[in-house]
Amino acid sequence: MVVDVNPHGRTQLDEAALAMLRVRRFTRFRIEPAIYCEARPVQVRAWEVNGEPVPFSHATAQTFEPFELGACWGRPWDTVWFEVEGEVPSDWDPSETELVVDLGFTSDQPGFQAEGTVYDENGSIIKALEPLNAWVPLPDVGPFRIFIEAAANPVVQVPYEYEPTHVGDKSTAGSEPIYTLRELSISRRDLVVWELLQDITALDGLVDVLPVDGSRRADIIHALARMVDVMDPDHIAETAAAGREALASVLSGTAPESALIVSAVGHAHIDCAWLWPTRETIRKVARTFSNVLDLIDRDPDFVFAASSAQQYAWVRDTQPELFERIRKAVKAGRIRPVGGMWVESDTNMPGGEALVRQFVLGTRFFREEFGVTSNVGWLPDSFGYSGALPQIIRSAGISHFLTQKPSWNETNPMPNSSFLWEGIDGSRLFTHFPPAETYNSDLGAADLARSERKFRQKGAARNVIGLFGWGDGGGGPTREMLGAAARKRNLDGSPRVRLSDPESFFETASAELREPPVWVGEMYLELHRGTLISQARSKRGNRHSEALLRQAELWAATATMRFGVDYPYETLEKAWETVLLLQFHDILPGTSIAWVHQEAEQQYAKVESELTSVIERSLRQLSGDGGQILKANAGPLARRGVPAMGVGPECTGIAVDARDNGDSFVLIDDSLRVEIDRRGALLSVVDLAVNRELLPEGTAGGVLQLFRDTPREWDAWDINDEDKRSRKDLLEPVRIHLDEDAVFARHVVGDTTIDVRLSLVDGHVKYTFDIDWHESQKLLKLAFPLDIRADHATSEIQFGHLHRPIHQNTSWDAARFETVAHRWVHVGEPSYGVAISNDTVYGHDIRNGQSPSGKPMTTARLSLVRAPRYPDPRADQGHHSFSVALRPGGIPEAIADGYAQHLPLREVRGTAVAPLLEVSDPSIVVESVKLAEDRSGDLIVRVYEAHGNRSSATLRTNYAWSSVQTTDLLEDSAPAVALRSVIDGTSVDLCLRPFELVTLRFASLNR
Repeated sequence: MVVDVNPHGRTQLDEAALAMLRVRRFTRFRIEPAIYCEARPVQVRAWEVNGEPVPFSHATAQTFEPFELGACWGRPWDTVWFEVEGEVPSDWDPSETELVVDLGFTSDQPGFQAEGTVYDENGSIIKALEPLNAWVPLPDVGPFRIFIEAAANPVVQVPYEYEPTHVGDKSTAGSEPIYTLRELSISRRDLVVWELLQDITALDGLVDVLPVDGSRRADIIHALARMVDVMDPDHIAETAAAGREALASVLSGTAPESALIVSAVGHAHIDCAWLWPTRETIRKVARTFSNVLDLIDRDPDFVFAASSAQQYAWVRDTQPELFERIRKAVKAGRIRPVGGMWVESDTNMPGGEALVRQFVLGTRFFREEFGVTSNVGWLPDSFGYSGALPQIIRSAGISHFLTQKPSWNETNPMPNSSFLWEGIDGSRLFTHFPPAETYNSDLGAADLARSERKFRQKGAARNVIGLFGWGDGGGGPTREMLGAAARKRNLDGSPRVRLSDPESFFETASAELREPPVWVGEMYLELHRGTLISQARSKRGNRHSEALLRQAELWAATATMRFGVDYPYETLEKAWETVLLLQFHDILPGTSIAWVHQEAEQQYAKVESELTSVIERSLRQLSGDGGQILKANAGPLARRGVPAMGVGPECTGIAVDARDNGDSFVLIDDSLRVEIDRRGALLSVVDLAVNRELLPEGTAGGVLQLFRDTPREWDAWDINDEDKRSRKDLLEPVRIHLDEDAVFARHVVGDTTIDVRLSLVDGHVKYTFDIDWHESQKLLKLAFPLDIRADHATSEIQFGHLHRPIHQNTSWDAARFETVAHRWVHVGEPSYGVAISNDTVYGHDIRNGQSPSGKPMTTARLSLVRAPRYPDPRADQGHHSFSVALRPGGIPEAIADGYAQHLPLREVRGTAVAPLLEVSDPSIVVESVKLAEDRSGDLIVRVYEAHGNRSSATLRTNYAWSSVQTTDLLEDSAPAVALRSVIDGTSVDLCLRPFELVTLRFASLNR
């Protein structure tokens, strides 16, 4: 808006701004109220569920009481069913007749407040009610009776407010109604007035994005002003056609041939849980699909893309009639299942096999239910993208990938919009970021202008994708968005908009960009780093569940192959479905309301119980009735004399000499000499094999450090680097003493108690933490300063590892102040290094620097627990346990330590059990042993190259099979590049590229 100051000091708006003030007021107060030109009342009765949602048949069998407009309804998280009866007048056109409903909506955020599902008398869903989509089509003239299932979901988040809230926990959310039923009426929509409003909206948006001194903007403003002139404010319906005619000339102006082409794809990103529990997501998904199906019937060009097999499965299981309608729409190509994953998961923290199963279970569901396989990976909203993903996605038969979250980077914008993404193994994936930088576009002028402005391949390409539809909380596209698309198909001042589908867009975009740039490695999100730490119990549940699933599958498969016992397909599949759901990108990262995380902990406990039963039963079947005490080693590497993936006697551990020297404690075994002072800090760690001190001179090691944790915004999501300036070292234990061969220390901070047991185990300095945590907005780290001069650290990720700079030479380096690692990190010089492993931790903070004596050193810190206040005000309060181990060694030792932490030996009684298979070289690691998904009895063995070298090995089996082949992750035959030879039906020779992932299928003799 241009403002001039006249000589008398008064401001004067320019003529264009004055004209638009007039247009916008006329639109808001005259045209918008005239959309519905006539309304008739309805009769309303209500029944309050007073508990968890119930099916249609149960609700409609209840006694409904009369309910008046203006009355309050809906306690937080409760449901009220409204029975609505009325009659469509005989002289009304059914195409113009709608039920208009206002459940008490606010305009702040669609999908984050009250919503409704509308059913006909037979229980079929008609459509949903959303804050910006609050109408329902009515049947032909005559009487009707419908039911509205109204969900009283509280508003947990007002945009950009992150104050603690009590409504995220049902037990504290309150008991008073929070909504008011404002409107329920049979209304006649004036189609000419509605179309006029869409014309105005399209043109008004251009006024805000076009150059202020351009002739096109001036023409539009002139036409809009003329529209107001020719219309009668007291007779909007009668003069709406004249208003449209006044705008026709500026709407007919065509875009230049060079204009950007936006492939507009209908979409509704629905979080499986976030500011609502999963039980509400089940209803959100049904609502969204019902809205979509209504639009499909109205617009023959509209296509809707939806990911997450879990969400389709929820509809199948709870709304079978709606699911059949979805099935027909998929067959017709109007709904496109995309992504191929069970849910849109986090990709930083799930283990490699878990990410594989996201695609295995998701793609199998789409194949079995719809007969389709998506070629497009779809993860618009995850909090960073692992460098292992390109290989996993390509191995699942997908060649294209879509995301937009890296556009949220705080510091460094990603350099490309369309490019090849190369993973740690060299696999490449054509990737596209929607340059509108949102997956919730309304196809308004602002989003389209941003697409043009932010598209980084301009000149080399013209095609981008635009995802339109209300998301996060669901709802999806609206008829207004389709109206915008129609007007902007070829409109001067706007990119050209084409209704399209993901596959067509990617075919065009990948063919158009002949020499795409390449991005190598992870796509680190320079935001939301706290998601690696928040809700530590959920993270422990994930890591522990992944370990249990490996053990259960391995021992069950071994028992089946050896003795023919039944394989527990259903139990394992249900466990995987639960764990994969809990890896959703607002559950595992710890960014949901309290209800979600309470439920997650319960589900992890159930998974543990069921899988432990499978493991124990399988091991009993394998080891028999003998009384010898043995250990089962589910890991891929031999440990303490127990063979990898076998059962046998455990060798005695290395003896430890523990002493209390008064001022300090000393622990010594054959590998290390460790000295701990009375503060609980390491004074010295000497590698006896080479007589080298690991700690820099004058520094304390293994120190717990407490930091203020007050992020600028996004509490559970973010941590800020500047909070490191508030560091407090915990060096005043209230108790410290020698406990047998370990040092025990207790630290107390406020109401928090931190118990640390420091021991020496087989050449490892091991920390075992038992924490009763009651801090608020604090972050606890464990710091290891090391006498190592390094410029990078190595971190385990899925199916390999990557190297990250630990200096701050560039803004990209400085932004990586908290990074993900799975079971281990490693820092080293060319011939010497230190490995740090853990059983639960994901967040790490590793930087180089100088010791107090001015010598180079590297400090590795592990982030143990934090305490954000939003959206769960009691996040992380209570008990936590962690174990961390440190020792000298290289990458192979780090890998071994990580698996030892992840898969501890399990005690059994009986006789030794030879492994089902053995690998001759530890660089090739067996990640999974299971039976085939098709239940043929074939054995699936997944291996990967772990050291980052080209490696060869012989895999020898100890059971009979008829043939072997390599497959993709979906267990379909794939080229046998890594499979060099088969030897006598007992062994296979493999040669793998660095970090290559290979799946082998051994055919059962009984097929």
